[in-house]
Amino acid sequence: MENEKTKIAQNNDAELKGTGGDKKKSKYNSKLKELFTTALYFIGVLFVTWLLITFVIQRTVVEQTSMETTLQSGDSLLVDKISYRFTDPKRFEIVIFPYKLAEKKTFYIKRVIGLPGETVRIDYDGNIYINGEILEEDYGREVIQPNSVWSAKMYEGVTLADDEYFVMGDNRNNSVDSRFDNVGPIKRDDIIGRAILRIWPLNKFGKIKKTGA
Repeated sequence: MENEKTKIAQNNDAELKGTGGDKKKSKYNSKLKELFTTALYFIGVLFVTWLLITFVIQRTVVEQTSMETTLQSGDSLLVDKISYRFTDPKRFEIVIFPYKLAEKKTFYIKRVIGLPGETVRIDYDGNIYINGEILEEDYGREVIQPNSVWSAKMYEGVTLADDEYFVMGDNRNNSVDSRFDNVGPIKRDDIIGRAILRIWPLNKFGKIKKTGA
């Protein structure tokens, strides 16, 4: 009897030990599962963020004065990168594109003035003509001065190819843009997106409107 009781007690101890081990193992597996789930969550967040930044929208900061008074140096903007996958840029929209001659990655922000196939000309009084008709606009900081430097061919007119856009800064006398040979007309494929929203400074927060005729 005593031997049987001893065996029963030993069996009970073994069962208790086994139960404790199973609980520890279950907790360990639960923690592993939790860590795995958390890791997947963060990977998912990073992937979605990458998709948004790469294909949908990105933040950019204005660093120069070429778009004054519409945009100021230090303004923080959101750039829509997906619209132009379905539609073409329109006149007066503010677009972002790379400046290819820079040693480091540099982006320009300018306003679309001329569209594919159009002829853009600037006379000695600073008037802009599109296909022979004067461009009506209401956003330029000042009239283009005759002593401003640009390619001499602008007086005769520049005809854009089927995939080219003519862009200019609103601060006409302090902007390096399509008037200059080192920038020239911008290829459609080089346009990254359009500025849609100013998020900083807060007192100027709001949609960037397309103005002009």
